[in-house]
Amino acid sequence: MAKSLHIYLQIANNIEQKINSNVLKVGDKLPSLRTVALEKGVSLSTAQQSYFELESRGLIESRPQSGYYVSYSHKHFRNIPQTSQPVIANSTDNIEDLIFTFRNNISKAKVELSTGVPALELLPVAKLNKALVNATRKLSDSGLNYDKSGNGTLKKQIAFRSLMWGGNLKEDDIITTSGSMEAISFCMLALAEKGDTIIMESPVYFGLLHLAKSLGLNVLELPTNPVTGIEIEALKKTLEKKKVKLCILVSNFSNPLGSCMPDENKKAVVKLMEKHNVPLIEDDLFGDLYFGTHRPSCCKTFDESGIVLLCSSFSKTLAPGYRVGWVAPGKFKDKIARIKYYHTLYATSITHEAIGSFLENDRYENHLRKLRQSLHRSSLQFLRCISQYFPDDTKVTNPQGGLHLWLELRKKADTIELYNTAMANKISIAPGRMFSLQNQYNNCLKLSCGLLWNEKVEDALKILGKLAMK
Repeated sequence: MAKSLHIYLQIANNIEQKINSNVLKVGDKLPSLRTVALEKGVSLSTAQQSYFELESRGLIESRPQSGYYVSYSHKHFRNIPQTSQPVIANSTDNIEDLIFTFRNNISKAKVELSTGVPALELLPVAKLNKALVNATRKLSDSGLNYDKSGNGTLKKQIAFRSLMWGGNLKEDDIITTSGSMEAISFCMLALAEKGDTIIMESPVYFGLLHLAKSLGLNVLELPTNPVTGIEIEALKKTLEKKKVKLCILVSNFSNPLGSCMPDENKKAVVKLMEKHNVPLIEDDLFGDLYFGTHRPSCCKTFDESGIVLLCSSFSKTLAPGYRVGWVAPGKFKDKIARIKYYHTLYATSITHEAIGSFLENDRYENHLRKLRQSLHRSSLQFLRCISQYFPDDTKVTNPQGGLHLWLELRKKADTIELYNTAMANKISIAPGRMFSLQNQYNNCLKLSCGLLWNEKVEDALKILGKLAMK
């Protein structure tokens, strides 16, 4: 299903790798366009397109009558945060006021550096509008009746796309839902009861934390590496010492760290879950938003016993407002199906049909290629601005996919205070304190690089960097 990269992107990616590995250093002059064209056997316009791509990523710059030069390398400037060491406490703080203040203020911001969805300009709005109209025509009842068995087109396409991450799902393996959070909530309701202990990464998306808290569950936040995800040894020790009912992990490009578990870690996690008979809810919202050449696998890829419940949606890649999600619950399918029936009866027929039909005929894959390129460019521009405008001791992650950057400021920094001053400048950020039930990450923040990169975004980051200096 995956198509080879365009030649200009192959050339651009090769040069980017040389910059990141310090073969090409900041200030080095690049070969002329004519030289690149001759060496690679491509046209002059293709060579020029490669350099334009690198310029859009903020890695090189053109100097009139001189040529192209390396202008930025994130490895040259930045250290990434270390593995988290979450606070262990019997009680949790109530930060719901902060969460709701944050959510209510988002609409007041002129530059949203916190929203974890792609900008509207990056989504195929006209094509989706057409798909909605076609859905009302295709459905025998125009979408007015209940969708009692889940949309067949959608489930068929989800099953087909599982080949991308090494899976082998069948249409009947899938239960459709109204978004990923609904899928996860069904899994939690089916598998845990009030007072049970569950495991999560730390920091982790606040929606997962507060869903668990609302259900009366005790959350154990475990050490998490910003590159490789949850620490396997910590997970192993916890499973051996504690009675754990279930585990929730965001395996690929997590929110907020952007970590992506390598295959060996995913295999190890699945083995641990099987050994201790602990279900794993895997949230794979961001797996399609990879910047490299291959989509990462899932924990579900290595699940032979059905202990992994894989949840996802199209909210982060295609249509946030359509609320189209799904879960492949493995051996827990009957339990999840009952919980869905008890709580929502059926899914929304029109939007599910529209997304299902959009996934056909390579439209989704063509959209994803463009979206991934835009997000990659944006993330590199964000890193460049953080390097230029933020305090020298700022640490920042460098995820290889997804929408999120996690920043760690000096120890005494207060990012809730920074949030308030940023909002006074109509700029929204996500304070790190939101991503834990414990009193920690107060000097951290999350930024979303899902925006269409432009001068307005750079100016906002420049202002934010100045505020972080204070």
